[in-house]
Amino acid sequence: MNKRTKALSITPATKRAVYERDNHCCVLCGSPYGQPNAHYISRGQGGLGVEQNIVTLCWDCHRAYDQSSERDSIRGELKTHLQSKYPNWDEQNLYYRKWSE
Repeated sequence: MNKRTKALSITPATKRAVYERDNHCCVLCGSPYGQPNAHYISRGQGGLGVEQNIVTLCWDCHRAYDQSSERDSIRGELKTHLQSKYPNWDEQNLYYRKWSE
């Protein structure tokens, strides 16, 4: 596994921490079937697999975030959620930077 792939992957420890942080449910609809595997900044854009970039979403909300015209609206809700959990949250710190290897 190369360094970029590893940096963008979500470790089991990160998934557990995010699931706890998000009270074991989808942060958008409250479904108890949420999974802590959605990147706020997508992997395709270089989004890191760190707690500050991962949220718990159910399948329907994850699909809507990834594949619908509602993405911008959902992104705003997720940003608000993450900012509420991390006082110094900064979107710019969530991207993989090659020079940080």
